[in-house]
Amino acid sequence: MFSVQALSKEFTFKAIRSSGSGGQHVNKVSSKVELSFNVSGSSVLSEKQKQRIVDKLGRKLGKDTTLTLQCGTSRSQYKNKSMVIKRAIDLLKSALVVQKKRVPTKIPKAIIKKRIKNKRFQSERKKNRQKPNLD
Repeated sequence: MFSVQALSKEFTFKAIRSSGSGGQHVNKVSSKVELSFNVSGSSVLSEKQKQRIVDKLGRKLGKDTTLTLQCGTSRSQYKNKSMVIKRAIDLLKSALVVQKKRVPTKIPKAIIKKRIKNKRFQSERKKNRQKPNLD
């Protein structure tokens, strides 16, 4: 996979003032954290991993393949930073997971016979409900 510690060194952080209500505290403290990670400029990821991340996270990446995440749920900048790091690593790990190819299951012959038998039975039942032909 990749080294989490080496990857976290490539993250760049910026502290921003949180939005919303909060009184005087929110106006003077920058507790919201913004994480930026340039996928194409990473030295930790291989070219194959970079391509897979760009393919899977295409909408979440900027024009220059930069992943930008924000976290401002806590009043503590340290907690917000650790939460956004965890979220970024989880997002990158989930993008690198290769899904198994689905193998379609074969329908057993007994099930096919049972379905045809039930169709025939239902058809006979509906025929018996019709008015008799008196010609």
